[in-house]
Amino acid sequence: MGAFDSASLSQFVQLGLQGISTGAIYSLVALGLVLGYKATEVLNFAHGDVLMLSSFAAWYFIAEAGLSFWFALPLVVLLAALLCWLLEARVMRAIVGQPQFAGVMLTIGIGFMIRGGTSMVFGPDSRSYPTPWTGHATTLGGAIVADLNLVIIAAALGVTALLFVFLQRTALGVAIQASSQNQLASYLCGVRVKRLNSLVWAISGAIAALCGILLAPISLVDLSLWFVMLKALAALVLGGFGSVPGAILGGLLIGLIEQFSGVYLPDGFKDVMPYLVLIAVLVFFPRGLIGEAHGRRV
Repeated sequence: MGAFDSASLSQFVQLGLQGISTGAIYSLVALGLVLGYKATEVLNFAHGDVLMLSSFAAWYFIAEAGLSFWFALPLVVLLAALLCWLLEARVMRAIVGQPQFAGVMLTIGIGFMIRGGTSMVFGPDSRSYPTPWTGHATTLGGAIVADLNLVIIAAALGVTALLFVFLQRTALGVAIQASSQNQLASYLCGVRVKRLNSLVWAISGAIAALCGILLAPISLVDLSLWFVMLKALAALVLGGFGSVPGAILGGLLIGLIEQFSGVYLPDGFKDVMPYLVLIAVLVFFPRGLIGEAHGRRV
């Protein structure tokens, strides 16, 4: 009985850490989405495709060009940030003043273009690349956890902390927050709103790239990686649409629900259960778990 309890506890710990690791990716993707939305009031449906493209770029630089992981990582993040900067500055800015639906359709179209271009250049085959943590594992509480999962958790904590310090403790971060609350008032106070919007989209793209680079060695470099955005959207709505803490909480919950339902519930519930929980939460909390009081109903 004691051995059984020990094995069950080890499995529980392992599932919990894997769920937190997966949820950390969902949280970061949702965080990138909510940052872009609060800056421009446009939900970037191409966000998942930027993540997917970044994973292919990382594969090319590491597996084909022979660059080290530590050199390819900042390079891909920088390129993704530049891509999103250009998308906001040269494409999205052209529809300022149009209904939000126009922005939604435009980002969906951009996503299809990125997906199609990636397929044409790299092909549809799945692939992978090595990382400094590939094949390494750590024993925690009797559970064996891949080091890459722990790195993902640490990276999520680090990015979240850096963003918090940047937005709360720097003049540029405070300007971004002010612009997200009232662009006209910020502009009248001398804030360069357009440049800030492009910067926020660049930060969002950098976060998406980091997620793609860390997620790809686990789930393979594949065109279907853009589906991560659907889970991030669920996390965003679950936590509270437009809420940064809500995006983080929602992502972690979705990841944990997925892992535990995949083991303790019948087959097929792993993919369905997060959305069932989402529906149940929205019945009682229409704004999400910690949605902002002034936000729209979700």
